[in-house]
Amino acid sequence: MRIVIVGGVAAGMSAASRALRHDPKAEVVVFERGEWISYGACGLPYVLGGDVEDWQALVARTPAQMRSRGVGVRLGHEVTGVDAGAAQITVLDRATGRTTTEPYDRLLLATGVSAILPDWARTDLAGVHVLRDIPDGQAIEKSLAGAKRVCIVGGGYIGIELAEAFRARGLSVVMLEKAEFVAGRVLDAEYRGRVQAELERNGVEVRLGVSVEGLTGKAGRVTGVQTDAGLVRADLVIVAIGVKPNVELAKAAGVRLGKTGAVAVNAAQQTSVAGIYAAGDNCQSLHRVTRRQVHVPLGLTANRMGRVAGVNMAGGSAKFLGIVGTGIFKVFGLGAARTGLTQAEAEALGLHAASVDVSSTDHAGYYHDASPIHVRLTAEKGTGRLLGAQLVGCRESIKRVDVVAALLHGRGNVQDLAETDLAYAPPFSSVWDVLLVAADRLGREVRKG
Repeated sequence: MRIVIVGGVAAGMSAASRALRHDPKAEVVVFERGEWISYGACGLPYVLGGDVEDWQALVARTPAQMRSRGVGVRLGHEVTGVDAGAAQITVLDRATGRTTTEPYDRLLLATGVSAILPDWARTDLAGVHVLRDIPDGQAIEKSLAGAKRVCIVGGGYIGIELAEAFRARGLSVVMLEKAEFVAGRVLDAEYRGRVQAELERNGVEVRLGVSVEGLTGKAGRVTGVQTDAGLVRADLVIVAIGVKPNVELAKAAGVRLGKTGAVAVNAAQQTSVAGIYAAGDNCQSLHRVTRRQVHVPLGLTANRMGRVAGVNMAGGSAKFLGIVGTGIFKVFGLGAARTGLTQAEAEALGLHAASVDVSSTDHAGYYHDASPIHVRLTAEKGTGRLLGAQLVGCRESIKRVDVVAALLHGRGNVQDLAETDLAYAPPFSSVWDVLLVAADRLGREVRKG
């Protein structure tokens, strides 16, 4: 069995490892166009901010380690074509410029996503960057030398995390967001407002409802961002307006794409073309609350998809049953988290939903260092089915979101949460944890129908 994997990092390397574990006799070859195959991409902002020592600290497995396990790793090799009929790929050796073909019995497309780059950002000016991988991070680090003022275009996860990183390095930071809110659509308005307030409290200038029209430069380096509201001066510009799935190879192979624009796969990570699998950020997945296909490119999802694909390509039987949309991020002294659906998302889907908001402390108020925590819990009226939760509070406290995520996976209801036996001691929570209080209040609300 010859298993060919296009792309390393989370999905690709997880698939390679699981395939060999399931079938040690399989030939597993990974083609990676870059020089890094296995690292924690989510840690990139924290290297730039100084919380992580260096780029090497993010590396999970080196090419040498993977080769010692029996995985064939070919760095600097870009797969440029797929011939599904002949069961072979076309590969460009970027060092030599030589093109060859490679056969496969099973093919995995783990091509990930690319940063969305608008026309105005396609420039030769130095100091204009995106952040998707280690080379991007290294390029930003180089541009930081002598920089004083950075403009971040986009107020999503990456933009927020980089704002904190750059403030930690003493830079002046301006964040531009085309929408009327930061944090994308991952939180309801009240909770987005808390995130924005924390950014501004820590010296980030947030400008909302602003459209970028172009860049200005001098002597080959960026000097500012031209917007419909005027010029924003900056000697470093980060473009963080979103990502798009890399589906060119999938389309070339005749693989069906979903309505999300990402690759459509079944629970076994199989595509519509026999012998071709896909896993990771380039794929859509089933949302277990809505039962709809979504594109939510996050690290744990990519790893899980890769494991399932690896087992199945090696002749086993595994399934990836979907996600509930759990996400979490840090913004200076706060953390923000969500799982399932927000109230706005539930209403957009036509669900008869209700939400309650509860503010409390992360542990017993009489115990020292108690910090505020805010919870919004959402459920379906009449049935009481849990739909989602949002939390904003001190960083560690918002991992409570995982309790709700677990219940969503089991299609739990508000009463299930209200009756959950949660741990209690004054240094960790109140006797009636904030989630239990929210569930009790929401239970009364949804019973009204």
